[in-house]
Amino acid sequence: MTRTTGRRPLLAGLGALALPGAALAQTAAPTRGGALIYLEQQTYTQLYPPAGGFYPNGGVLNQILDRLTWQNPQTLEVEPWIAESWTVNADATEYVFRLRPGVTFSDGTPLDAAAVARNFDAFGLGNRDLRLPVSEVIVNYVRSEVVDPLTVRFVFSRPSPGFLQGTSVIGSGLVAARTLAVPFDQLGDATRIIGSGPFVVGRQVLGRELTLNARADYAWGPRNHPHQGRALLDSIRIIVTPEDSVRIGALQAGQAHVIRQIQAYDEAQVAARGFQLFAPSTRGVNNSIAFRPDNPLVADLRVRRALLHATNAREVVDTLFSANYPVATSVIASTARGYVNLAEQLRFDLALANQLLDEAGWTRGADGIRQKDGRPLVLTAYESPPQPRNKDTLQLVAQQWARVGVRLNVLAGDLGSRVQDSLDPVRTPVSPAMVGRADPDVIRSNYHPLTRNVLLQQGGVSQRVQSFRDDRLNTLLDAIASEPDAEKRLALTADVQRYILDQAYVVPLFEEPQVFAAAPRLRGLGFEAVGRPHFYGAWLAAR
Repeated sequence: MTRTTGRRPLLAGLGALALPGAALAQTAAPTRGGALIYLEQQTYTQLYPPAGGFYPNGGVLNQILDRLTWQNPQTLEVEPWIAESWTVNADATEYVFRLRPGVTFSDGTPLDAAAVARNFDAFGLGNRDLRLPVSEVIVNYVRSEVVDPLTVRFVFSRPSPGFLQGTSVIGSGLVAARTLAVPFDQLGDATRIIGSGPFVVGRQVLGRELTLNARADYAWGPRNHPHQGRALLDSIRIIVTPEDSVRIGALQAGQAHVIRQIQAYDEAQVAARGFQLFAPSTRGVNNSIAFRPDNPLVADLRVRRALLHATNAREVVDTLFSANYPVATSVIASTARGYVNLAEQLRFDLALANQLLDEAGWTRGADGIRQKDGRPLVLTAYESPPQPRNKDTLQLVAQQWARVGVRLNVLAGDLGSRVQDSLDPVRTPVSPAMVGRADPDVIRSNYHPLTRNVLLQQGGVSQRVQSFRDDRLNTLLDAIASEPDAEKRLALTADVQRYILDQAYVVPLFEEPQVFAAAPRLRGLGFEAVGRPHFYGAWLAAR
């Protein structure tokens, strides 16, 4: 592996790879070989698996790391991968996995029970010296036990029913001991990530480009995957290409095989030119606006309810998006486990919104902005660049809220100010939010103070919260994470969705997909359960 930090023109050296609309040779079976060109909107930033949820990170990790299990993206069932089989005790406090023999990391070290134990001890307990965080998908973790070279046991202090599915997610990708010894702040460098996956890191230009090469001896893909053995592609070249028009132009000119983050307004032209369009669901917490009730401006439930009913999510989708972005009808997506339809609680109702603000004592001033005790009802939110058209979305919501006398200021800001201010409920009483995971634990990941803490409760990472804490919500979230009975767990998932909307903590807008476009000759492109690309079975048909 080589690491390079030099720069060169973004698409330098790329000739035409395929002619749009050209007839393709019929191929009876997948063919091996070829270099896939993948254009990504943003660069990867952190490749330590538990911190790798950002989609550009996942697009890399999915190709170079394996997991104990594979979540079938069609059925959402958890299936064997590095683990051949497993058992779970009655109260989900003990899991035992039997591993496939002969699996190795790309540095030649064995992926055996000891290696798996090292990984999950790091993921479940963290490492303060190396600043490795605890994984948000692992709760109640106590320890691992190596039973024999191919059998590992995990022990939990309380039931941990989400752990099995948690072994299938990007945050549980397995890495070699050398990677686990690297400090967190150095793990944005792909050359430090040693996995057992079908591709290995080759050439890297940090922030610009990454080449992944097929591993010749790879022979342990997910058991039920339609492809087995070595990856069909010889290599993948990931090029960071921020401009939407440049990505689409490269695809149309035959300079790329697949691109991510197709804006809704470009979907029709891409499809009309004969390119493939994919929009896999992220199956988690919907793209939403979250309130921080520690801020006095949104501490009153009536104000939050008013803003919920002043939001016209249908207008947002019809104006800015496409049919690939269904209007939200609950806290989580309709494709998520445990979903309940709560559309009635989300209805657009300007009359009710005005009534609630009146009842809360907010009256319109001469400028049309509501005031109370001399303070205007002016809120602030930072845009979230990873979310599709987020600035446009927030600005449209701002127009909707202005109709009831509330001003929403939408800020861009530099990365430093955005991160710092987003931890301060006084500065950011409103924040965009979403997270993908095909398990009910995704709700806990988003709202619990010990995880993402989007509501900014006491006890989380922010030191600027004065008093807000919702013990009822946290009890429900902890119950989802600890209920071993599947039906009861789904009932709790329904309860927490209702409670979050009863409290108007969020305004769900739409179900967020990941949208890709691909050349007609790209075949076998797969996606994991929350929409990240998986190129293991992908191949290029003859021109």
